[in-house]
Amino acid sequence: MGKPTGFLEFTRTLPSKRSVEERKQDYKEFVHQYSQEELGKQSARCMNCGVPFCHNGCPLGNVIPEFNDAVYDGNFKEAYDILVSTNNFPEFTGRICPAPCESACVLGINQPPVAIEEIERHIIEIAFKEGFVVPRKPNLRTGKKVAVIGSGPAGLAAAAQLNYAGHTVTVFERDDAPGGLLRYGIPDFKLEKNVIDRRIAVMEEEGITFKCHANVGVNVHIGDLLREYNAIVLAGGSTVPRDLPVPGRELKGVYYAMQFLKQNNKTVAGKDPHAHASIESNIFQEALRATGKNVVVIGGGDTGSDCVGTSNRHGAKSVTQFELMPKPSATRTPNMPWPSYPMVLKTTSSHEEGADRHWAVNTKAFIGDENGNLKALRIVDLEWKITADGRPAQFVEIAGSEREIPCELALLAMGFLHPQKQGLLEQLDVELDERGNVKATEKAYQTNIAKVFTAGDMRRGQSLVVWAISEGRECARKVDEFLMGSSILETKDHSILEGMI
Repeated sequence: MGKPTGFLEFTRTLPSKRSVEERKQDYKEFVHQYSQEELGKQSARCMNCGVPFCHNGCPLGNVIPEFNDAVYDGNFKEAYDILVSTNNFPEFTGRICPAPCESACVLGINQPPVAIEEIERHIIEIAFKEGFVVPRKPNLRTGKKVAVIGSGPAGLAAAAQLNYAGHTVTVFERDDAPGGLLRYGIPDFKLEKNVIDRRIAVMEEEGITFKCHANVGVNVHIGDLLREYNAIVLAGGSTVPRDLPVPGRELKGVYYAMQFLKQNNKTVAGKDPHAHASIESNIFQEALRATGKNVVVIGGGDTGSDCVGTSNRHGAKSVTQFELMPKPSATRTPNMPWPSYPMVLKTTSSHEEGADRHWAVNTKAFIGDENGNLKALRIVDLEWKITADGRPAQFVEIAGSEREIPCELALLAMGFLHPQKQGLLEQLDVELDERGNVKATEKAYQTNIAKVFTAGDMRRGQSLVVWAISEGRECARKVDEFLMGSSILETKDHSILEGMI
């Protein structure tokens, strides 16, 4: 324990940010680094609890008190080694994870929790700067070949782990560069793409092959992979968005959030956002810009927040965000006790930049002009019936609240239903569960086809980046056991640091 009285002496402090007006002028990350002194203070707040609930709060089982202790001591090599023993990509989770570990922090019972996510981001950035991050090449190759389909966080984690085990891994990505949602779903102001490129370069040095513009089921036949590879991991994500089938849905000006965000990310990268349409089924041909428009984002989650931040950078006339559910509490309620993850009000950096937020609002129709362009939304306020355990159960429209508001760009950010079935999944004829995800148990990650495994959102449904990495790691172990009879790969429950904790 670095400083036994640290949690009494120091309060939670987050790094400073560039000003709102400055950061809205570009797409660069805007969160600064801690000073060395402040980083030490924040790590000193960790109490090294007898029962560290943060371990269980983290889907990866990160060994948090130990790396906090190493940071306080200034031993960043040790902190890095501890961190990457359970997490392949702390540079991703340290930026875009909602930090369920912090919700489970024991200090959070009556104080602000330890700034675990920020400490994690600092550890990996220091590690890259000091040269601690080096390719981890296997000593021996097994002669087994594994194809990983999808290069999002689950696919990347599975590929990294399987390569460590000595298998020859090829990752197939339908887009023009690896990263999946990380590259084209997350705006650069939250995750600059050189962070992804830096990691991909390390993985390539480790011996992993990436094949882009390779849409399995379109221009790559799954039968060829079944013949050539000893195992296949399906990690394509949950990519079919939830629609809003109300009158006027066909109007020009109503789009899915990912159509908007992907185009913008490609444009920021200096790429043609409409290239390779014959290969990538999710390319949208119209140019989507919020400049000078009244923008309404329908959906209150992180994707909706990303649309808010992007629209502000486009120079939207106004940005409004609607959420169907009632406004959450600002703090935990008796129905959200510690250490559970609380569904409390979240104000993101994008909201700080400007957005008119409304809860318990339903969109009844999109209204167009004579040329088929969106010009307004018809909306209505809702009253929710709350159950005895505090959950909203059903709603009724509030009489007299129906109205129209101006809107030239509506972005649907209401989550995702399941993976795309056309192409790969239909050709493979893999079994799906009742929600439309690829069916596989958490114990085996194996589908009804013996050599085909699945992980991430494609298996469990839309979730967090930290869950995707965890799924990829666990799936890799099961693939390794399938190929070799046993596995040297660590898991959340059997990490290489098990004897230390």
